[in-house]
Amino acid sequence: MNTEELNFAYRVRHALNEKLDDLPASTTERLAAARKAAVARKKAHVEVRVARTAPAMAGAGTAGFGHAFGWMNRFSVALPLVLMLCGMVGVYQYEQQQSIAELAELDAAVLSDELPLSAYLDHGFNAYIETRGQ
Repeated sequence: MNTEELNFAYRVRHALNEKLDDLPASTTERLAAARKAAVARKKAHVEVRVARTAPAMAGAGTAGFGHAFGWMNRFSVALPLVLMLCGMVGVYQYEQQQSIAELAELDAAVLSDELPLSAYLDHGFNAYIETRGQ
């Protein structure tokens, strides 16, 4: 259906919808019957087209390279998902290693400091650190 036919159909539908209440009952019944017949013809036309193309499409997978590379189509869908999952696991592992390295550096700094460990537990030491930071 080209653009002109589609526009004409829209204009007819719009005109019928505007005057729908003014149409006599016999006309609305005839229009409803015509619509049912048109829908039935359209469904029959679509079913015939599907019935004709289905056998042709069924044989297409076995001819030439279609059947030989069928696994490749499925693999091409799964491969990006697997790569994304591996990338996410890699980023997670990297972040974990970075966190472990930072904590190890902090522990080494605390243990190699001249202050005894009990100083870090003293509440007065926290107050001293806060006032020194200002």
